[in-house]
Amino acid sequence: MFKSMTGFGRGEYHDKDHRFTVEIRAVNHRFNDIVIKIPKNLSALEDRVRKSIAGTLARGRIDVVVTADDYLERQRRVRVDKGLACAYFSALKDVADACGIDIQVVNAYDIAKFPDVLKTEETSEDLETLWPKLAEAIDKALGSLLEMRIAEGENIHRDLSARIKAIRGLGAAIALRAPAIVEAYRERLRERCREILSEVNALPDEARLLQEVAIMADRTNITEELVRLESHLDQFAQAMQGEAAVGRKLDFILQELNREANTIGSKSNDMAAGALMVEMKSEIEKVREQIQNIE
Repeated sequence: MFKSMTGFGRGEYHDKDHRFTVEIRAVNHRFNDIVIKIPKNLSALEDRVRKSIAGTLARGRIDVVVTADDYLERQRRVRVDKGLACAYFSALKDVADACGIDIQVVNAYDIAKFPDVLKTEETSEDLETLWPKLAEAIDKALGSLLEMRIAEGENIHRDLSARIKAIRGLGAAIALRAPAIVEAYRERLRERCREILSEVNALPDEARLLQEVAIMADRTNITEELVRLESHLDQFAQAMQGEAAVGRKLDFILQELNREANTIGSKSNDMAAGALMVEMKSEIEKVREQIQNIE
């Protein structure tokens, strides 16, 4: 199944005690790069979130934002760090002695205002009971994201199919033009020889002309390149039908396709064939741009 790497998905879980919201944004990337923003009290679940997403999305830059609301009334208590409080009091006495002044009465409120003397604590909920709720929100977000990626992937598939068909047609047109390239070269060579030899009233050596044409025909023969071009197009079309992530495979095949096209273009010393090659290269570049967004 063809899937794009871009998309957005949102999922939510809600009951009387909790609400979890998960938003996933994905764009194209060479690898699977997952960035997660999650509340501090759920940070222990980050690895599970990462594995859950990596198991579904093979490639892309994936930004995940998790938000959580807690409706439970939790028991809270204030803990006093007695050792720290005594240390602050002792330090105050040392300051007074060093300055040669009598320490004034220090009340408990003054000590309590120092950092970390008082700390609030609340009972934390078991993460194992929270994970199924968060996992449900993640699954909904992934489902929404995949719908968008598949829909865009189908559009890309149709576009690529049309462009591969166009490249085949251009290859066939170049193959039909190939014999005419040799014939046109022979006529140009014969005409040039006649112009030069007419000055000395001599005729061209047909045997020598045929030899030169044969050398040129061998040098500009593009049959092998056209066969390989067609083979790469078949491989590309076959890979497009695969169920797994095929973006990297298509990129590799396209590199080979582009290499054959460059070779054909350098050998085809002909204006008409050159125009066809320009059009083919344009189509190949458009294919390259499209597959950058395929998973």
